[in-house]
Amino acid sequence: MGIKPIDLEAFIEKAKNIHEAIVAASQRARQVNNDLRIEFNQRIELVLAKTESETEENDINPDQLKVSLEFEKRKKPTDTALEELMAEKLEWRYKETEQVLPPKEEDEE
Repeated sequence: MGIKPIDLEAFIEKAKNIHEAIVAASQRARQVNNDLRIEFNQRIELVLAKTESETEENDINPDQLKVSLEFEKRKKPTDTALEELMAEKLEWRYKETEQVLPPKEEDEE
């Protein structure tokens, strides 16, 4: 697995600053990773449920191995997130914070 260089000038153009772009890409990579993990676990559960009674614990399950190899061949979540950022498919926004007004002091008469 090689390291893919990224043009920093193009990367910076996608956000106000480089730190913002890195945070947005890393958050998206986490989302992609979580989605992949959920999908992988669901597929493995299906395979294990089908073959649980047929095989012993020490045997290698070919269906489970097939699913694992399929997920290993997929793109890494960071690659997916960076491609989305560079293609401007990634959107983010800041949380809107409520401004708390100081309590008004009543005029004493």
